[in-house]
Amino acid sequence: MLYLCATPIGNLEDMTFRAIKILREVNLIAAEDTRRTRKLLTHFEIHTPMIRFDENCKESVGEKILQRLLAGESVAVVSDAGLPAISDPGADLVKLAIDNGIKICPIPGANAALSALICSGLDTSKFLFAGFAPKTKKNRREFLQKLSASEETIIFYEAPHRLKIFMEELAEIFGDRQAVLARELTKIHEEFLRGKISELIKNLGEPRGEFVVLIEGKKFSEPPPEENLSDFYKKLLEQGLDKKSAMREAAKKFNVSRRDIYNKLIKEEI
Repeated sequence: MLYLCATPIGNLEDMTFRAIKILREVNLIAAEDTRRTRKLLTHFEIHTPMIRFDENCKESVGEKILQRLLAGESVAVVSDAGLPAISDPGADLVKLAIDNGIKICPIPGANAALSALICSGLDTSKFLFAGFAPKTKKNRREFLQKLSASEETIIFYEAPHRLKIFMEELAEIFGDRQAVLARELTKIHEEFLRGKISELIKNLGEPRGEFVVLIEGKKFSEPPPEENLSDFYKKLLEQGLDKKSAMREAAKKFNVSRRDIYNKLIKEEI
């Protein structure tokens, strides 16, 4: 059995009884950061053997772990904090185990993204977890552009030294939406900063600690009820736009694809 074992994201009292029991009973613990996990294990008097399993060694160590699983042993995977396999190399081990017929068992617990969401005041009925944005500017901007049209609340993780630049790019690409910065969740200095993106940037200062960034989804404004797509398209043609440009503008206004507009206009023989 491969166990995916949640660990506290700050407060050690969030460790579950079941997680402690499983970590004591398995044959091996695969940890993203052995030094950090060792402190956790020592606190709960857990003496199970441990192996490092991070982004740099996931392929070679993953094969070793797989062989032990195939031999009938049980292994628990733990992240630095929170749920393994979320922005974490544990996801690759899960795929490897599934491909080889190994059973997977979740041991639920703390998670920074969902903990931030439920306290954010933003829409929790629909949300999108985006994890860490790419580090390079070009890739990061492309990444954000793709997300900017999402109607769901979007959840990011970001390091403090990149937070200000990240927020400035969000303001540029997303517009000045409502946002929340959740800092140092479950720790002594836990804090929620809420407001427009521009307000948060203005009051950011020197960011310290671990951050979850939440942005409200895009709100699409409805076109005037007396104006329909066909009339709007005709008006653009009368103003001198060519058909391709008119379709593009209509697509933006009515939030539909140009293909849908084309099919509708063909049916109406416009």
